Amino acid sequence: MQKKIAVINDIAGYGRCAMTVLLPIISYMGVQACPLPTSIFSNNTAFPHFFMDDYTDRMEAYIENWKKLGLTFDGIATGYLGSVRQIAIVKRFIREFSGENTLVLVDPVMGDHGRLYSAYTAELCTELRELVALSDIITPNLTEACYLLGIPYRERGWKRKELLDMAEGLSAMGPSKVVITGIVEGECIANYVYVKSEEGEPEARLSRIHKADAERCGTGDVFAAVIAADAVNGVPFDKSVKKAAAFVKQCIEEAVKWETPSTDGVPFEEILYKLKRG
Repeated sequence: MQKKIAVINDIAGYGRCAMTVLLPIISYMGVQACPLPTSIFSNNTAFPHFFMDDYTDRMEAYIENWKKLGLTFDGIATGYLGSVRQIAIVKRFIREFSGENTLVLVDPVMGDHGRLYSAYTAELCTELRELVALSDIITPNLTEACYLLGIPYRERGWKRKELLDMAEGLSAMGPSKVVITGIVEGECIANYVYVKSEEGEPEARLSRIHKADAERCGTGDVFAAVIAADAVNGVPFDKSVKKAAAFVKQCIEEAVKWETPSTDGVPFEEILYKLKRG
């Protein structure tokens, strides 16, 4: 049967990010993407103003109907969660819908460039650590990794031993696979890939790619979508990280080519055909 992933995230009507990025990419990669919305935005928050409908009050009834139908999922992928209550609902969802072979990916969307997003509090950070404990895979950027571990952030100059210690610390929270993204190394952006081994030493390596010319909204969602679909399709983690990073770079280059405003995300639709399913 076709694999299925429950995708827990918000929906933005304009400006490619979150659900509107995850659904088409996961679907293209041959996996049925089943949305569980956390909130609905008229457009992403990079714009000067937006309408937002918080879906928290309806999430539990939505989930209850899935339970009545006896639905099961091969994967669960979570993104930005804006309240303690939302995180509690998602933790309960993972416990109730995770079968023996269900893979759980948590993208701990908390901040970037050394700063937490404005809605994030110390209490939310604590709750998110508990969510990470239920995951198999996490995809934090460098800022998020530092906040999850409670260590000082710096943009550059990370030694391999420091990155290994960081990845081991994150893995000790629960996930067996960790990728720390957005590590600046000269002209390159690096991802630190860590896979816990039940026997012997863990697999750990730095995967680098030359930086694209500009940053864009939604690229973390593109990355997480590829990782989630590959995970349930059985693609090796290291191979998946390389593929996801390369595709994100291609998407940014396409945005530059089309002169896409940074608020509008990346025009991944133009090059989706280049993304390999396996």
